[in-house]
Amino acid sequence: MVIMKRYSIALLPGDGIGHEVIPAARKVLEKAAAAGGAALDFTSYEWGSEYYFEHGIMMPPDALPRLRDHDAILLGAVGHPDIPDHITLNGLLLPIRRGFDLYANIRPAYLYEGVACPLKGYEPGSINLVVVRENTEGEYAQAGGFVHHHFPAEVAIQTSVFTRHGTERIIRAAFDLARRRNHLKRVASITKSNAQGFSMVLWDRVFREVAAEYPDIQTESLLVDAAAMNFVRRPSSFDVVVASNLFGDILSDLSAIITGSIGLAPSANLDPSRQAPSLFEPVHGSAPDIAGRGLANPLATVLAAAMMMEHLGEDAIAAALEFAVRQVLASSQALTPDLGGQARTADTVEALLALL
Repeated sequence: MVIMKRYSIALLPGDGIGHEVIPAARKVLEKAAAAGGAALDFTSYEWGSEYYFEHGIMMPPDALPRLRDHDAILLGAVGHPDIPDHITLNGLLLPIRRGFDLYANIRPAYLYEGVACPLKGYEPGSINLVVVRENTEGEYAQAGGFVHHHFPAEVAIQTSVFTRHGTERIIRAAFDLARRRNHLKRVASITKSNAQGFSMVLWDRVFREVAAEYPDIQTESLLVDAAAMNFVRRPSSFDVVVASNLFGDILSDLSAIITGSIGLAPSANLDPSRQAPSLFEPVHGSAPDIAGRGLANPLATVLAAAMMMEHLGEDAIAAALEFAVRQVLASSQALTPDLGGQARTADTVEALLALL
């Protein structure tokens, strides 16, 4: 008798196309898991903007204890045109990241066969990088406040928070990833220390200290404006890129576009200590302009699910999911409009299921 491993997965469809890509990815994930000898128990939580309209909060007060009981979390998207972004973000996603100390945000970008690159001269596989983003402090620390709120003399103070502890652990995670990837074995550190003379000078100093412990890994340090330029000018020279919360957020979106579409960009919010469930999500937003029309690209969510299964130790299932995505892209037969095709979400799902 074959004993199947069981995993408890929390599903957070969230908003907009999240309600389309999460069910789509679930179908694909269930088939891959069954073939790979794993059983998945899903629990869906209908938290997000609709919950906010009814209750005045994005998720209930006991959300984190309920999520903690799961092995992993798969999130769709967060955001609604009728709710300010700082409310949706600080009401759901950021509390989960901080509450579970998911400090390592891993965002790979790969130029797949069958995907048109907006840059000239790049063949499939020639762009293969990962942005490692600090995920719990930095510019997203929400330290600050208002004085004379809503008056003409209003003052807003926003303070970035960089700790040696937080900086060192994310930089070390980047070096460890560069070793595991065994690609170019190179780590690029991104700061703006010519303008941010304290926080990012600390980052630069810690980066040099950690780099000294990894003599097998090449390094470079770039200002963020130079990094943005070089993502376009020489993207194939990047392997692992480590950056603060804000810079990692921006550069990972750029890396998604130079590899064809943000609809192909997955991400992982990791607690490397595994004391809490890690969260996996597509990088794209809720896309209210196409929500409900069946046009959403589910591939980023499927790739996020592959990252989730790899994190859970199910490498074969993760490989099967990525293989199916690669084949769909290479065939160019079930591509959604963001990739230049005419397929609907359901068509892409059916193509993935057939390959599995």
